Amino acid sequence: MIGGMYEQDFVAYVIFGLVLNFLFSILFGIYLTKNIGMQEMITSKGDKEQSLLVSLSLFIPFAKMLITLYRVVILQIYFLNQGYTHKEFWIYMTNKHN
Repeated sequence: MIGGMYEQDFVAYVIFGLVLNFLFSILFGIYLTKNIGMQEMITSKGDKEQSLLVSLSLFIPFAKMLITLYRVVILQIYFLNQGYTHKEFWIYMTNKHN
């Protein structure tokens, strides 16, 4: 047993969490593409890599989905409500900060 559930149930939760993550990530990507533009996103993308914690979160059920929703919250609360643009959010997410 893993975390109080059988291995089959745990794997089912992991797979369902990954499916939801891909759904939210695709929808978030489409949203950003509509507001920024594909060509603009390509030219302004930085070289920031994902942290190891984000990569390891694939193995925790629903963790990647929660990270994607966290990014949506950052976009809404910190950037859009403060008067920043979608492009400034994209630059913040993809560039290394000093």
